[in-house]
Amino acid sequence: MKDAMAETEPVNGVSAVLARVESVLIGASGLAMAAIMLIVVVDVTLRYVFAAPLTWSYSLIGLYLAGAMFFLALPDTLNNHGHIALDVFVPLFPRRVRHLTQGLGYGGSTLFVGAMSMLGYSQARDAYLFDNRVAEAVAWPTWIAYALLTVGMTTLCLRCGFRFVFHLASVFSARDLVEMPAPPDTAVKPGEHGE
Repeated sequence: MKDAMAETEPVNGVSAVLARVESVLIGASGLAMAAIMLIVVVDVTLRYVFAAPLTWSYSLIGLYLAGAMFFLALPDTLNNHGHIALDVFVPLFPRRVRHLTQGLGYGGSTLFVGAMSMLGYSQARDAYLFDNRVAEAVAWPTWIAYALLTVGMTTLCLRCGFRFVFHLASVFSARDLVEMPAPPDTAVKPGEHGE
């Protein structure tokens, strides 16, 4: 049985292009996570061994790196069906009803995530134009944080929009035109539940 978190093969060119963008973003998310770990180790070492902590580490991590790690990982996680999903009953639906309900859900998600993307862009633009900065030891510009949110959420919006269109198209097609998640694995594994 295919692992639910295994990479999903794109069903068409649009999905393949989105998957390439998502791969770049998940790579950047991983780099942000590695940078957080490295900075924390250096900061703790300097703080407790040399009594000379980094004055900028928490603001850099909180303002840029944590946001990059989170927002840039969202689209790839959706592409690989890694978000929490209540999919116990979904396989029981007839194929066309499954695509219709999924399509409608992704349509609503596209609108919601699109609104968040537009708000992030508006905040990034204003912060850039007015040169907004944090009032800390290092006056980091705030537009970068909003830009990271905007890039991640816009890519997530595109993936949701793709799924909306192709789930609805699959209602009228004899085959699935969108990647489907693997069915839930309900088999008991050795070592689970005290066995």
